[in-house]
Amino acid sequence: MHDEEKKDSKCATAVSIAGRIAGMGLAVAAAALMATASQCTVYAAYGARPRTVTYSDFPPFVYLVIASAMAAFLEAIAIFLVVWKKGKGKKAAALMPLLAAAVPALLYSATGAAFAKSADLSYCSAYAQRVSVCAGSAAGGSSNFCSQVHIAVYLSLAAAVVVSVAEVVRALGGSADLGGSDSGSSSSSSSESGGCDHGCHHKH
Repeated sequence: MHDEEKKDSKCATAVSIAGRIAGMGLAVAAAALMATASQCTVYAAYGARPRTVTYSDFPPFVYLVIASAMAAFLEAIAIFLVVWKKGKGKKAAALMPLLAAAVPALLYSATGAAFAKSADLSYCSAYAQRVSVCAGSAAGGSSNFCSQVHIAVYLSLAAAVVVSVAEVVRALGGSADLGGSDSGSSSSSSSESGGCDHGCHHKH
């Protein structure tokens, strides 16, 4: 029974590590995709001059790039602690709960802010008119900027979900391993006490 629980714990750890790696990759992809999003926008109806719109024109998108990059870095630290340090030691014990809370918080908050902003992508032109970046006339028949932004937001959301699931799996695997250790220690102590009782009765 103890061997089965130990095997389940190892499987949970492997799944958790794979999830963390996937989450880190998704976070990096989201940051890279958002950071490279740009588009030369022309809105003929308002006579606005051509203007290159980038993610830096929208603070929520800047936050997504920074938060996703930070989350990927923190997730790399978590992977190092789990794989090379086996999650043991005072530093690992102190850092793992912090990383488990910080990474999803960064990703979810950045995704929420970017998702809210992506619903209305526009800027104020020189003629004091709001120019929609995603409108067909503004995008020249295509909207690469908007498509890239939306994909980056979904990648960030996917990273947050995958990291959260990986952390839940790690926690469940750890609790199973702890339960197995407790049962093993109790059975060991009971056998020892039985031997002691037997010795005492034999003595009488």
